[in-house]
Amino acid sequence: MVLRGITWCIAKTWTGELGKFLRAPSCDCICAPRYEELRNIFISSRGNEYFCEIDEEYLTDRFNLTGLNNEVQYYQYALDLVTDVFDLDADDDLREQIEKSARHLYGLVHARYIVTTRGLAKMLEKYKKADFGKCPRVICNQHPLLPMGLSDLPGEKSVKLYCAKCEDIYNPKSSRHAAIDGAYFGSSFHSILFQVYPALLPEKSLRRYDPRVFGFRVHASAALARWQDRKREELKVRLRSQKLDNPFVEDREYEEEEDDIADSGIGELDGRGKAVLGAEGGRMTVDQGRMDMGA
Repeated sequence: MVLRGITWCIAKTWTGELGKFLRAPSCDCICAPRYEELRNIFISSRGNEYFCEIDEEYLTDRFNLTGLNNEVQYYQYALDLVTDVFDLDADDDLREQIEKSARHLYGLVHARYIVTTRGLAKMLEKYKKADFGKCPRVICNQHPLLPMGLSDLPGEKSVKLYCAKCEDIYNPKSSRHAAIDGAYFGSSFHSILFQVYPALLPEKSLRRYDPRVFGFRVHASAALARWQDRKREELKVRLRSQKLDNPFVEDREYEEEEDDIADSGIGELDGRGKAVLGAEGGRMTVDQGRMDMGA
């Protein structure tokens, strides 16, 4: 942090989630980096690869910052710090709070900036270079990803990565990236990018992985039956935990019921498991409630 009029140096180095200011351990000169230098330091720091550079003109236009004064603590001090006009002799605790607010302010402004013409162009260049990573899905053939937020409200969800080929989202590999607030990118950025640059939309992947056993494809109905059995057992456990009777009719009970109907001579079960009552000269389906008279 630069404190003008003070003869000691604080070298700004942004690291971590949105960067931290670290004092230089030893320096015999007064370091006063300008906004361009601070911006480059921030973008080049580990963990900040997802962010693009915000133009100084955009930051100094108060219209672009509308409403952020209610979202950021020490808003004016944080803005002065980000735009390199901070001039306050504050104690360590207050400086730490202002630095934290400055990082938060930069992130919120970043979410607005990247949906502008200039911001989209900068993020497009990073997207083409795969700075945000590549899709881990094998069939997507390492298609580049885009950062996105699941919520526009800060502090709710961390940043996710969106693949336009499989249209799915993934968690970042790095813990540094996974700690970034998703609100710093917003939930609409990736959609706006492809609306502005429709030629970037890839063809949807039609290939799907087919599970096989010794070369034979697993039948879909078998997987469905296993899933139904598993869900059935889970429901049984839940019902027992609530001390409720088991509402499921076991297979053996159904077979006994079918045998009883056959032995009674009343009728039989049709192919759909519905009772068909016998009648003189005809048949009647119970669920239909009508008689089909024979010749």
